[in-house]
Amino acid sequence: MGDFIKGMSKHFFLISFLPAVFYWYLESYYEPKIAAVGGVLLALIEIIFEKICMKHVHSISKANFFLIFFLGTLSFFDNQGIWFKLQPGITGIGIGAFLMFKVLTGKGLLFEMMESLSDPRKMPPLEIMTKFETHTALFFVGYGVFMGLVAFYATTGQWTFFKTIGFYLVSIVFLLIELIWLKVAMRRWFLRKNEEMIKKF
Repeated sequence: MGDFIKGMSKHFFLISFLPAVFYWYLESYYEPKIAAVGGVLLALIEIIFEKICMKHVHSISKANFFLIFFLGTLSFFDNQGIWFKLQPGITGIGIGAFLMFKVLTGKGLLFEMMESLSDPRKMPPLEIMTKFETHTALFFVGYGVFMGLVAFYATTGQWTFFKTIGFYLVSIVFLLIELIWLKVAMRRWFLRKNEEMIKKF
């Protein structure tokens, strides 16, 4: 049983694809309200698997499920799939807005998390982490807006792609660009600090 749970944990990201893929399949053959019910049920199963595999359910997963449930309910009663498909757009904008709020009101969520787990002397400079988190926030907001447009103007198959594997592909490209930026930013930061040290003597 333990080996089974470990195996499920390794492939948990694939399980997260199921609600969108199942919704796409159901909408292809049934009414939007039936597809919405199927999507909500799969989202519930995803929560259960997260509890089993990860031993706990993240707050963002809980919030995401309730959002799916709410939008799925609207889709069911309105018999319009657009409500259900707005979920990734709303989630992306919500995450981005929260990250930006943390940056504007403090050190930023990512820096605070690193600060609680790492040796303060080994922490990256606050100014660089703040810019990185700002970029991340803008990425989520931008992708959320994009997914909103996809929900309205693209097919359900295209929406499914960008909600699942498409998101991971775009995220990888974003992270690669950010890693290059971080390397350049850190080099400039060290050069500036060295110049400041030299000026003191």
